[in-house]
This record gives sequence, C-alpha cells and structure tokens, in this order.
Amino acid sequence: MSDSVVELAHHEEARALFGLRDQHLRRLCAVTGAKVVLRGNQVRITGEPDQVDRCLETLLQWRKIVQRNSELVPSDIISSLGEDPAEKGKMIHSELQHSNHAENGSYFSGRGSQELRPGKDRVGQIRAKTDGQKTYMDAMRRSELVLCDGPAGSGKTYLAVALALEALRSEQVRKIVLVRPAVEAGEKLGFLPGDMFAKVNPFLRPLLDAIYDMLDTEQVRRYLANDVIEIVPLAFMRGRTLNDTFMILDEAQNTTCTQMKMFLTRMGLNSRIVVTGDSTQIDLEKGVESGLKDGIRRLSHIPGVAIVRLNGQDIVRHRLVREIVSAYETAANQDSAKS
Repeated sequence: MSDSVVELAHHEEARALFGLRDQHLRRLCAVTGAKVVLRGNQVRITGEPDQVDRCLETLLQWRKIVQRNSELVPSDIISSLGEDPAEKGKMIHSELQHSNHAENGSYFSGRGSQELRPGKDRVGQIRAKTDGQKTYMDAMRRSELVLCDGPAGSGKTYLAVALALEALRSEQVRKIVLVRPAVEAGEKLGFLPGDMFAKVNPFLRPLLDAIYDMLDTEQVRRYLANDVIEIVPLAFMRGRTLNDTFMILDEAQNTTCTQMKMFLTRMGLNSRIVVTGDSTQIDLEKGVESGLKDGIRRLSHIPGVAIVRLNGQDIVRHRLVREIVSAYETAANQDSAKS
C-alpha cells in the first residue's frame, strides 16, 4: 500500500475540485481505484502505488485547471481520466440534475468570501442554464456593446453583473459602472427623503442585490468606497467619458432615444457596455419611444455590436414566472389581433 497527501489552499478549492456532492471525487476514485479522503484542507490518497500515482497526477491536473478557470467542466474530467467521450453526455446530464436540485434553490452560485482573484471568488462558477443565456454570455465576452431584450427572470441583469465582475477580476477593466433610469413603474412615489444616494436607492436596488449575491458585504462596501464599483442614475452620466470601464445600463426600455444616445456615447477607450431591458414592460409616458427598441433597430448592423433576444424559455426564476409571462404575452397578442 502507498499513500500521498495534497494540501489545498482553501475550502472553495476543494468544492471546485470535487464537484457538487463530491461527484468528481467519486468518479476519480472509481477510475483510478485509489481511496481519497478530505480532512479540512488536506487530501489523503491511499491505494496501490500505481493507483496513487495516477490519482495524484489527475488531481494536480484538475488543480491547475481550477486555478486557471475557477471550475472543472465535463470535458476536463473526460480528457484527464482518458475516458470514452460518449460519457460526456451522461456527466452533463448528471450535473444539470444536481444543479437544478441544489439546496439553495438558486440557478447561480451565491456570494463568495474572498477578494476578486482567480479561484477565490464564486463569480467563475456562474454559468448559463439555457441556450439563450449561453448566447448572451458569449456575446458579452465577445462584443464591446451588447443590447439584450428579454422578459423578467431571464437573468439579464444578473449575468451582466457577473461578467462585469469577471472582467474586473481578470483586469480587463479597472472599474464597473451600473446605471438605471429613475422611472417609476406606474405609481408616483413623490419626493423621497435623504441624500442623493438614498433618493435613487429604490431604483438601483436590483443592481445592488445582484452584487451582494456574488460578493460579501465588506467587499461591496470597499469597492463602492473606492469607486471600483459605481452605481449611478442615468441622468448623472451626461458629460462623462469612461475609459477601462464595464458599463451596464439596466431597465433600458425606460430610456428615451435621446437618453440612450447620451449613455452609449459615454464609452471611452477599452470600455464595454451591456444594455438590458424588457420591451414588454415600458413605463414611459404614452407616445414616447423606448430607447432600447430604437437602439436595437439602429445599431444591429454595426460591427462590434451584438443584439441578444431572450424569451420565456430563458426564465429561471420560480416556475410560475414563466407561466405568468406567457399568459400576459398571449393576452397581448390576442388584443393586437382584435385591433
């Protein structure tokens, strides 16, 4: 019998290496024949010498992948274990089943507790759950300007914030600017008390919720204090030029055409913009054209601009949200047909 010990850096590295409910670990043991036990941050491998050697070599290979990419995907497991590619489909199916029944009921991982560095935050674990979301994420990584139109619950804002944090972590940008128009959804709130931030907080809250779900409270406070993350109402963007910045305009269906042009022209050198909105929930005054619709129409032919349209199949909130959206769409289509 032989044994070997590997010291892991932290618990999150163990989670990434061994997978949800230790499914990667079980597969590693089944293929190599070695026994692997985790105690704290220490991994002990026991078995015959050749079993231990193969298991250790594979584990160290996985560790390099996790340090580089923050996660293991099925293709990494298949190639490292030298298995039949036909097994890939079974693994993907198994992972999807587990992720859909995760204990927290969420379709993305929650907040991390470490600084934004490769392998130490949870942002790298966030992945698309539908084909539409994958198209959206690919577009954000590939294009300098992305306009996304989709229904409530399809992950437009959440994924945009995740990709912004990813760009910040990899030093592609120096700061993140999150923007929203201060438009009320059908009811007038009147004058709000407090300073400027307190007044616009109700409008910017969804963006803050997404950030707090990915980072711990102290990180968010530090980034906001140092202007690494800036959250501002759309009206405060006029006259600015932002270099090395990832900008997100949320609820863009409630911008006017003039406001949309103003925002898009804030883009400086080495900056990226993601514009998100739902063209079925426009709260502008009657007769005012939505800047999101107008922007999609005007900019779709420009190289470097990506237009993404999500639909009801991309909704990943509570199952009833998809049914609710579908019901309203059906009613709207019937009303249009009658008129």
